[in-house]
Amino acid sequence: MKLLVTGGTGFLGTHLVPRLLEAGHEVRIIGRTKPSAAGMERVEFVQGDLKDREAVRRALQGVEAVYHLAGLVSFQDKDARKMYELHVDATRELLKDVREAGVKRFILASTSGTIAVSKEERVGTEEDDYPITVVGKWPYYLSKIYEEKLTLEYCRKHSIPLVVLNPSLLMGPGDDRLSSTWTVVKFLNGEIPAMPGGGMSFVDARDAAEAFANALTRGELYGRHLMGVNMSLEDFFDRLSRLTGVSAPRLHLPKQVNVMGAKLLERWAKFRGTKPTLDPQEVDVGEHYFYLDASKAERELGFRARDPHQTLHDTVQYIYTKMPPQDLPGIKGLLAEKREGT
Repeated sequence: MKLLVTGGTGFLGTHLVPRLLEAGHEVRIIGRTKPSAAGMERVEFVQGDLKDREAVRRALQGVEAVYHLAGLVSFQDKDARKMYELHVDATRELLKDVREAGVKRFILASTSGTIAVSKEERVGTEEDDYPITVVGKWPYYLSKIYEEKLTLEYCRKHSIPLVVLNPSLLMGPGDDRLSSTWTVVKFLNGEIPAMPGGGMSFVDARDAAEAFANALTRGELYGRHLMGVNMSLEDFFDRLSRLTGVSAPRLHLPKQVNVMGAKLLERWAKFRGTKPTLDPQEVDVGEHYFYLDASKAERELGFRARDPHQTLHDTVQYIYTKMPPQDLPGIKGLLAEKREGT
């Protein structure tokens, strides 16, 4: 098939596109910068972004299916408008062009945060309603909820076959922009002063890409599909500590104190003209639970999560390899030892 992938040079895209090429598909991507990563040599490139309607229409010519991966992840309020424009406004216009182009299948990369987020410890499923009362103060997840609802309603109305995939936090090798693995980098630099009290779910980008590739012919139409492995944040940081030798946060504080402390540190950083190491919104997110049930994705898309220890090991090794020592001041000595093989 001839496929268009938006966000094809992002973390997930760099794992998905080579898989699609290996399967014999013709892959076209739209973006500002031509991809240079290994495995992208046979990709057809269209210069532009999703706000450029003419570029989008050129990219859609002759396309049978679209993977919509393009997105922006930020937990800073200043980026709220950008995320809404990309996730909602640009997706709305893209869907209009998709309909006009007669595309036969649309695959949306959403997030588990449109479903499986709660203040209490519980496991979310695709049957859950949108947790707007919980995530309403976090622009990223709110904009993704709007994007998901918009896409489901539009595709149903116009009979465009749609599959929605809801991966949790992406981990593994290949996150050059640190859009997902920033948590690991902050841990390595000792920038997490207190242990968060919540629980997370994460998925290896390679496993997610396999499920996305399968979604071309599989998956529940107009259905959502959660993917991830559940782990308390304490367990997550303890595992990273055992892998790297960097101490996990030992300070345990009540949720309200953790969030208030982050706000005070943010104000202090602004007073000094510096950037805070942790945004209060990131701290608040860490006090919630993102546990999910991935059985539907396993059944419908053949999703299989590899050993989480392997995922975390590969994530850390990629960061060690790709980031210069000055960008990881908290682990300079350890990084030198790792590279020397000691």
